[in-house]
Amino acid sequence: AAFDQFRSLFPPALCYTKIVPVDEVVTLTLYYREDEPLQRLMLTDNEAAQLNRMWDELLYLAREPLEMVTAITQLKEFATQDRQDLVPSLEALRQPIAERAAQFQQRLLDNEPAQLEAVLKFAEQAYRRPLMASESNPLRTLYAHLRQQDLPHDEALRLTLARVLVAPAFLYRAEKPGPGKDAGPVSDWELASRLSYFLWSSHPDEDLRSLAAAERLSDPAVLATQLRRMLRDPKTRRLATEFACRWLHIHDFDQLDEKSERVFPTFAALRGPMYEESILSFTDFFQNNGSILDLLTAEHTYLNEDLARHYGIPNVTGPEWRRVEGVGQYHRGGILTQAATLAKQSGASRTSPILRGNWISEVLLGEKLPRPPKNVPQLDETVPDGLTERQLIERHSRDAACAKCHARIDPFGFSLESYDAIGRYREHNGAGLPIDTKTSLPDGTKLEGPTGLRDYLLTTRRDAFLRQFHRKLLGYALGRSVQLSDEPLLTELHAVGGKHGFHIVPVLETIVMSRQFREIRGREAAVEE
Repeated sequence: AAFDQFRSLFPPALCYTKIVPVDEVVTLTLYYREDEPLQRLMLTDNEAAQLNRMWDELLYLAREPLEMVTAITQLKEFATQDRQDLVPSLEALRQPIAERAAQFQQRLLDNEPAQLEAVLKFAEQAYRRPLMASESNPLRTLYAHLRQQDLPHDEALRLTLARVLVAPAFLYRAEKPGPGKDAGPVSDWELASRLSYFLWSSHPDEDLRSLAAAERLSDPAVLATQLRRMLRDPKTRRLATEFACRWLHIHDFDQLDEKSERVFPTFAALRGPMYEESILSFTDFFQNNGSILDLLTAEHTYLNEDLARHYGIPNVTGPEWRRVEGVGQYHRGGILTQAATLAKQSGASRTSPILRGNWISEVLLGEKLPRPPKNVPQLDETVPDGLTERQLIERHSRDAACAKCHARIDPFGFSLESYDAIGRYREHNGAGLPIDTKTSLPDGTKLEGPTGLRDYLLTTRRDAFLRQFHRKLLGYALGRSVQLSDEPLLTELHAVGGKHGFHIVPVLETIVMSRQFREIRGREAAVEE
């Protein structure tokens, strides 16, 4: 009953006299508000004010007061020919409409200086620092010159804005070194950019700009507080995408189109969810201070129904993404068993122990392998009848010119053969032959399956894995390759990580507080280099 009473206050339809047939172009229904019942019955004063402000801002795009002048003229011409009875009503509207249009036109003129100032304010955000007079004055001059050429205000503003977006100050993150050879601190504005592009891959937000303007960001306590604040922000997803996914060579995996549609018809629909699993896992890792070692050992992952079905994990229904615990029993957990990493390091129609082994050796452990010799015969894209992928690789690796490197990388790949080319767990290949994941490294170490590989990386090669992660993260944070002079900092990152269970936030804090992150070399040192 209450609902019926409430509903009765709203008209079942908007009732008005049709001035022209509905299929005609000429009509007065250019702009019509019908939200008075909504405001009166449901909105607070603040909400109503916000709605009115949005309608008011819409005028700048719709130009309704000016459009109505044209509309009333057209309607009168129509009425003069076919509806003489409407002419007096339309004539009575002409003067109010003309006055309103004149007021709106004056409002546009009055707002022009403020809108130019807004472009200059935007330029400060684009340049990530306050404008110098040598930058703001030319922008004002450009706008004035364009207006003198009889360009409308809006077009002149657009061209002025375009000038901002092609300026070197926007396109490059330039920093000003001090004199001499000694390093010195970067400015607070430059530090704000370094921090924001490191964590968010974007320009500083209002909090960072305010602290930079007050010259407070360089305070170590303030800087640490901002680091933790920024990690809590959803924009930390960009750190997962731009750092972690690039490190693992799966950036833009959702665009991967190298799989055979005939062999793997479900892959195209699953590559987006596969990529999202990796992004969400790393976002959680950074936001919740995960351990670097958990990248290998995690007993959880992020799934929706489609990806869970692909993995054979039950009780996950619906398209929503959620954290799922206890996935180890389904042969999942950590970067070694994510479909994105497994599928990226595979061929179009079959797995590739060579690609997977090389990925572990170079990407996860930081080893430098020699280039393959020339004229190496190409492997078949499909596995010959009666062979497994592993047997195909072993036959290929007997070549004396290839054997040495293959002995280093192939065992890593063989240990992951229980996952097919799109990351599904299997015990037999497509021809029904059993999968063999037992293998040996050149030093005699025995590995069996992904569990054996993970244990090997966590024990024998733990320091190499951690050092490679620290090296990649440091290089990303600094925006340059890691140099010999950074070795003490890498050692410190390892020590800090060990002291805190290799959790990521202390490592991030150590990077942000380092001289490399907060200082810049002197001009003379940069020139000499």
